[in-house]
Amino acid sequence: MPAPLSLRIKEQYMARRARGLSQQIAADAVGISVRSAQRIDRGELQSQGQQHQGRRQWRTRADPLADVWESVLVPMLEKAPQLEPQTLLLHLERSFPGQEWYRRKRTLQRRVGQWKALHGPSREVIFLQEHGPGVLGISDFTLLKGEPITISGEVLEHRLFHFRLPYSGWCHVEVIHGGESFVALSEALQNALELCGGVPAEHRTDSLSACFRNRDGSYAGDYTSRYRELCAHLGVIASRNNRGVAHENGAIEGPHRHWKHRLEQQLIQRSSRDFASEPEYRQLVADVTASFNSRYEVAGRLEIERLHLQPLPVERFADYEPLVVRVRSTSTIEVRSVTYSVPSRLIGQQLTVHLRHDRLDLFLRSQLVETLPRLYRRAGVSGSWRRIDFRHVIESLRRKPRALLRAQLQNDLLPTERWRQLWRQLLATLPPDEAAKVMVDALHVAARTSDLAGVERYLRRQLSSGDLSLSALREHYSLRPPRGLMALPQLEIPEHHLSSYDELLGRTSQPAGTGECPAIAVETAAAGAVPQPVASGRTTGTDRRLESSQLPLCAGGAGAPATPPGAATAVVA
Repeated sequence: MPAPLSLRIKEQYMARRARGLSQQIAADAVGISVRSAQRIDRGELQSQGQQHQGRRQWRTRADPLADVWESVLVPMLEKAPQLEPQTLLLHLERSFPGQEWYRRKRTLQRRVGQWKALHGPSREVIFLQEHGPGVLGISDFTLLKGEPITISGEVLEHRLFHFRLPYSGWCHVEVIHGGESFVALSEALQNALELCGGVPAEHRTDSLSACFRNRDGSYAGDYTSRYRELCAHLGVIASRNNRGVAHENGAIEGPHRHWKHRLEQQLIQRSSRDFASEPEYRQLVADVTASFNSRYEVAGRLEIERLHLQPLPVERFADYEPLVVRVRSTSTIEVRSVTYSVPSRLIGQQLTVHLRHDRLDLFLRSQLVETLPRLYRRAGVSGSWRRIDFRHVIESLRRKPRALLRAQLQNDLLPTERWRQLWRQLLATLPPDEAAKVMVDALHVAARTSDLAGVERYLRRQLSSGDLSLSALREHYSLRPPRGLMALPQLEIPEHHLSSYDELLGRTSQPAGTGECPAIAVETAAAGAVPQPVASGRTTGTDRRLESSQLPLCAGGAGAPATPPGAATAVVA
């Protein structure tokens, strides 16, 4: 049967034929072939409005599943409707070998799909929700897939916190270190509420272990104490979706994909997933979020939603975990089984630590003294975890540079792998003591100038040229030479003979090999021990020097009057 033409084309053709046009000209005018025009003239061409005859309903070939469908497959589907066609096909291949069941896979798929549609169990229905302004705010954590984000070549282990107001579509995304902890949720949630300008009536999450105990049975009273206090402080009602049913949070699960897709597009356009610093990556995240919030429909609905949001609390809820630690003599503290270095001036002090998801704020009483980036232990990786900053201890290490040779924290004190390679090169070139002094002084210059890479390159050039000079290094960075004991010149003082002391006292030099004073020996035998200065015998005024009678001089010496035994005893008394 030829393809049908529309009734309008047929009428246009017949109108032109009625005006006396030839068959060829009329067909060209309406855009049909001469053969179609001939069929129209004969009345053989089917119009588009006519009904097609249905396909013949009788089977044209033998049923390939006739022997197994009713007897084998249907009972299996009735017992377990969740069975898939591939599983049934494997069962047929094991039960009835020798037949080419794989060639009947598509037939089996159609048959199983039809049976489940007619006789299978009821399927889950998605009920679309309608959200009012200021009613609901949803929070969730998500991970980026694909290639990792790196900061100066180092992988940034992180996840993203996503908060969204379903009515307006306004969202806030923030970079989170570590896991889905309570301190991360508390800080990021309060940041989001401050940006949107209010608090919704209800806050929903999934089954976060930081918020819920996830016990079996009723959800009543299943909140953790800290999350209950946070919700009471904000004045929101806490809710969550059923465990394992992600589509119940569809108002944020779907936007996850859209937001991450736009971030991926920005990374592709940027041609690199490496950033010079973490603030640069955070700025890109903020820019992607702003592109969503700047849409006209979002901005307009947010103005309406702000009229229905509750006011923000006057003070923020504590979005940190307080800890108390004492600084050890090694200028380190230990928090969550991780060792951190602190400035050496804090040794012996008791500090209060505000433990956050990305940093540690150290307080001495109520004064903030230091902020340290937080380090997380990786699961399955044993050993000591440390974050040591050589700047905290460089002044003390500079006074005793040989301590670097066998220091337990040697690898941690050297800031980068290139510095560790330079240290090994110095040990192979110089004596150990000199190598330690060069390395410690170089670290001191790097700490003063904040130019780790530049100092390291300068030392390598000096070492390769064989002209290693710390003075030249300091002059290169316009630093003054060291002061104090480190600046004293190395003097060579020759040793002199002991007889010069006798000459100093005005006596005749004794022959070599004699080391006794006969007068002192006689006096000691007569009066006992030679009198020594008494600690409590203080003289008035500023002159604290000892009297000549208190000096243990040889009897008969020039300028040393002979002291009778009684006088010496009186001085001691």
